[in-house]
Amino acid sequence: MTKKRVTMRKIREVLRLKFDLNHSDRDIGRSVGMARSTVQDYLKRAHAAGLTWPLSPELSDPQLETLLFRQREQPKSDRRLQPNWDTIDRELRRKGVTRFLLWEEYRRQYPNGMQYATFTTHYRRWKVTAGLSMRQIHTAGEKLFVDYAGLTLSITDPSTGVIHPGQVFVATLGASDYTYVEVTRTQRSEDWLSSHVRAFASFGGVPEIVVPDNLKAGVTHASRYEPELNRAYAELAEHYGVAIIPARVRRPRDKALVEVHVQIVERRLLAPLRDRIFFSVTEANEALSGPLLALNTQAFQKRPGSRWALFTELDQPALHPLPVQPFEVATWKRTTVGLDYHVELDGHHYSVPYQHAKTSVDLRVTPLLLEVFRDSMRIAVHHRVLDTSSTHQRQTTVKEHMPMRHQQYGETTSQHLLHRAEALGNDTTRMVEGLLAAGRHPQQGVRACLGLFKLAQAYGAERLEAACCRAVTLQSFSYRSVESILKHHLDVVPMTPEDPTPRVADHVNVRGPAYYGQEQVEHSSTSTEHDFAPTLN
Repeated sequence: MTKKRVTMRKIREVLRLKFDLNHSDRDIGRSVGMARSTVQDYLKRAHAAGLTWPLSPELSDPQLETLLFRQREQPKSDRRLQPNWDTIDRELRRKGVTRFLLWEEYRRQYPNGMQYATFTTHYRRWKVTAGLSMRQIHTAGEKLFVDYAGLTLSITDPSTGVIHPGQVFVATLGASDYTYVEVTRTQRSEDWLSSHVRAFASFGGVPEIVVPDNLKAGVTHASRYEPELNRAYAELAEHYGVAIIPARVRRPRDKALVEVHVQIVERRLLAPLRDRIFFSVTEANEALSGPLLALNTQAFQKRPGSRWALFTELDQPALHPLPVQPFEVATWKRTTVGLDYHVELDGHHYSVPYQHAKTSVDLRVTPLLLEVFRDSMRIAVHHRVLDTSSTHQRQTTVKEHMPMRHQQYGETTSQHLLHRAEALGNDTTRMVEGLLAAGRHPQQGVRACLGLFKLAQAYGAERLEAACCRAVTLQSFSYRSVESILKHHLDVVPMTPEDPTPRVADHVNVRGPAYYGQEQVEHSSTSTEHDFAPTLN
């Protein structure tokens, strides 16, 4: 039981003992455990409040406390000496302005006015009546609070009819309550960062501090004392020169302002649109723009002005300017370099200098570029291959990333294999070209070609040529196909007229002899996963 409840219970007992049983003040004090002077004070307050016994059963403890301890109305002379508390509150939001400074200015205007303690007390009471939090006094241009709303807007894919929940990003400036709202496809890192970029652009400047919640798109490890930011989020903070201070875990007052505005956005912007059908994120944002403008320009209920008026007066002049270069949204990924000194991204393989094989690296991924970092140093950069399904190339290799012996091996091995195949026949040559093109790494094709030549030794060049002819016709470019044809003597079965041998140039996986010349550069083949080349004899 709280102290306030105990006090109210004792006061009720004092009133009962006095008005119902007519005990003396001294006996009442002994009964309830308080001084006689205190009993007399409570009785005087009850008489001034017009209380009679028994008290109304509907009278709660807070109501009784208000009746007994409400402040007496100030004389008119005191009210005339009170400052404009709304003006005081606005001035406190400016940088460097304190309550003591404002009190000194007030006393210069009213020499017989309130003392500093009374001035502060009256300001606190005004804050409560104005519906504002005393603890949250935000300096102009200092803090931006960001979060996602709990409600979403449904986005319908016009081609499939599938409905996706559109996420609603809310950003509120502390001093003016000016709010930015937008709909995004997801809450993933790319959308989270892009929303920040557009919010800063909408404000025309950057605050000193951004206060997010501990969602995974922004905070990798939530902690009350040392939260760990997502690397891409930290990169955004560095680019804009802002400090990101996530709200403490289980400390709702740290982000009370944005939570209030999230609720306002849900009730005044999202709820009226709950039955609307949107076919794109752009359409949903257009529907929000009008209500959002009305929200920011509507006058406050308990104080003069609007969010837009306070924004132009307080926050906007105090914001830092936007950087000259726009921020490029990027994501980071931790991976390990393979033995073949390549890293994989979205099914495509990109080379790094061979010295970094089998090490851990960080990939910085933008819409057009892939950058590879090791210990914060960039070791490779590539243009991303965005459509891997339309090309037979599944790796991008920079020649300078290969060790010297691998460079020499890559330039000579394919030519050597083709020369050996030409001696066995045209269809064997076509099969070797297909094997070299089909492997994820050329070394896989090299080993298959060497196996093909072993079949020539086991079955003879004539049967191998016939088997390769059949495999090429079936577009089955693999060592196992040729081996199976020979084992099952299918090479001696005549081909039907309906299955003519296709021209090799028409096959998507065959590059042709010109590919294996000396002009091979950016997309040249990677080498073996080992540090030596196989014997070609």
